[in-house]
Amino acid sequence: MKATIKINPDKVIAKIDPRIYSSFLEHMGRAIYTGIYEPGHPDADENGLRRDVLDLIAPLNLGCIRYPGGNFVSGYRWEDGVGPKEERPVRRELAWFSTETNEFGTNEFMDFCKKANVAPMMAVNLGTRGPQDAANLVEYCNVPSGTYYSDLRRSHGYEKPHDIKLWCLGNEMDGPWQICMKTAEEYGRIACETAKMMKWMDPSIELVLCGSSAKDMPTFGSWERTVLRHCYERADYLSLHQYYNDNDGDLPTFLARPTDMDAFIKEVAAICEEVRKEKNLDKQIYLSFDEWNVWFHYQKEGKRPPHWQQASPIEEEKYEFVDALVVAGMLNTLLKNSDRVKIACLAQLVNVIAPIMTVPGGGSYIQTIYHPFYAAAKYGRGSSVCAEIECPSYKCAISDSVPYLDASCVLSDEKDMLTLFLVNRSLTEAAETTITLPAAIRAQLAMMQQMTCDDLHRTNTIEDQPVAPVTLPELPDFENGSVTLFVPAASYQVIRFSLS
Repeated sequence: MKATIKINPDKVIAKIDPRIYSSFLEHMGRAIYTGIYEPGHPDADENGLRRDVLDLIAPLNLGCIRYPGGNFVSGYRWEDGVGPKEERPVRRELAWFSTETNEFGTNEFMDFCKKANVAPMMAVNLGTRGPQDAANLVEYCNVPSGTYYSDLRRSHGYEKPHDIKLWCLGNEMDGPWQICMKTAEEYGRIACETAKMMKWMDPSIELVLCGSSAKDMPTFGSWERTVLRHCYERADYLSLHQYYNDNDGDLPTFLARPTDMDAFIKEVAAICEEVRKEKNLDKQIYLSFDEWNVWFHYQKEGKRPPHWQQASPIEEEKYEFVDALVVAGMLNTLLKNSDRVKIACLAQLVNVIAPIMTVPGGGSYIQTIYHPFYAAAKYGRGSSVCAEIECPSYKCAISDSVPYLDASCVLSDEKDMLTLFLVNRSLTEAAETTITLPAAIRAQLAMMQQMTCDDLHRTNTIEDQPVAPVTLPELPDFENGSVTLFVPAASYQVIRFSLS
């Protein structure tokens, strides 16, 4: 098949917010315990944080990490996780039917954020708790001294405030699985009053409202409108969550899922605009896509450990090569919508539906989906620009016309590098692809990385890492404003141009 991609660096979609490369840690499975935190591990630091895991997180240069949930937060008492560890209560945790020792809490998370050089994105409990508890947590974290909760923090050994700037007002509150699920009216009211108190406590913070839990929820759309009508003036972002699966083995449809993600983003953005105009306001509500990933392998296996264990190994996806292609496409979608999406969290970071895996007491390794996220986070800094694709398309279960090629393009802040992230969704055909730039731009190919695999279902393990990108040793010439490349079937490419 033949294709063309026309890149115009002057057609800027938006400046990319660094927080679009963020992630998520929840008290779920082994994300925390034996994930990032394992006192007694041979590679643990003085705070019990695994250095080997920190070393794998560091190259991602994450914008922020959302914590402590997720479903977990809707039953969480933050006071249980601060103060002397020997005095912290052990509780039954109802979101994931585990036992929570509370030995890792707010201050330990902030220690982790400092070590990982990443900003926190803290969630408050609007399930079993409410506005006063949330305001108290802001006081504990952000007020310097002289009040009950700020001085309590200081008594716990944290003299300076944590100064957390980004906060989530609950999690997936329309979900029947959620502890203390709410109607849109119930959530809209409590979120509005919580936002009021939190911003009175610290006017510098930004707040993320819960959107509907997923696009296929019966509440989707009406939930967003109702909640925004209550909270538009007080909130800054509206959340979106979406996971994709291949339960039926329909790979062409699975690979097309990023197009569904794109439609989801545009629909939620349109609802935000609808309410903004209804209220006659200039203020924009931006989007926080604070849970996204591929998630289905563990669920298909149907294995569940007994309830009330600590850190049960649940939802530990074994990601395949094809999953990495879908993740690459989802990243392209986020970049192409960076005018509205300012925050996005790959869910999650370690062990639970994660790019990084650990062995308790042993080593750690990266899964297939780590690679496209790393590439985007490394080279996708700057401004998202238009890349117009002409190529054949195919029909699948969600669309009659899905382009075989999917791409996003980023111009560096210095305007000296242009990076194209390219996915070929065809399972059988390479694409003879001509890439062109405006005639006035002098450019040359600077790098080409390619990720392919002879088995779409190949996985990485701690012993073997067969799925990884390869940097091509020879680059074709970029002449007369264009270059023609052969993009293999079922592949992910990172193509960089130096500009002068």
